Amino acid sequence: MERRQLADLLTAVRAGDTSVDEALARLRELPYEDLGFARVDHHRGLRNGFAEAILGEGKTPEQVIAIAERMVAAGTNVLVTRLEPDPAARLRTALPGFEYHSLPRLAVHRTRAVEPEGGTVLVVTAGTADLPVAEEAAITAELMGNRVERLYDAAAIYFSFAQVGGAEAAMYMARDYALQRQAFGRAIGSYQAIKHKLADCYVKLELARSNAYYGAMMLAEGGADLAVAAAAARIAATEAYDFASKENIQTHGGVGVNIDNGFGAAAAATRINRRDAP
Repeated sequence: MERRQLADLLTAVRAGDTSVDEALARLRELPYEDLGFARVDHHRGLRNGFAEAILGEGKTPEQVIAIAERMVAAGTNVLVTRLEPDPAARLRTALPGFEYHSLPRLAVHRTRAVEPEGGTVLVVTAGTADLPVAEEAAITAELMGNRVERLYDAAAIYFSFAQVGGAEAAMYMARDYALQRQAFGRAIGSYQAIKHKLADCYVKLELARSNAYYGAMMLAEGGADLAVAAAAARIAATEAYDFASKENIQTHGGVGVNIDNGFGAAAAATRINRRDAP
């Protein structure tokens, strides 16, 4: 039972629409109902504004059904988290009012309507592997009475532009250093190995930029290829940023040593620091 339900019950008693005995019958299970294997907290909604969720992981299907049945009977919206498909199917057979969301592994029973309050909760992710968690957050937030907006493909495209900018900055940082750093009486940028590094950075950068622009166009037009375009933008931009960053470090003379080689690290740093060393 949540605050609004209790307020409605008390109002009905005051108006004479519900008898005291009827009200007591509805309140008799507050705050806890002991099922033997679990104590259902019917008072959680009054304390926190949202009923307790049922963690499906580690419970038998019979236990999940029993808890859910008592919460539905109490007039509570019910959320079951981390519920695998087979137990979910049994739950829906026993209580047909449940809906199951396979990606986040959530089962939801909307016993009563929830009016959104306050501002909007924005759920943002740019990673495919993060979608189950993002959807778990989005559906839960909706059931808790929030307006929810999802930014999945759009976020991937936005982040790809940020990564393109980072890759471009790393590439130009490497170029500028290569033009002024001298080795054997010449700027290191005049050597073929450095030229190839910077050229590879440029190719990957322009590929990423093109994918980001295409993703932005699909986003603006609501194109059918939005999901594919967002994935391509994310992959190309991540690769370009990672590659340019590594090449920038190497162009600047970055050296890696084993984790237990403090002497080698100091020696390498000293040689880099003394640029005129042989």
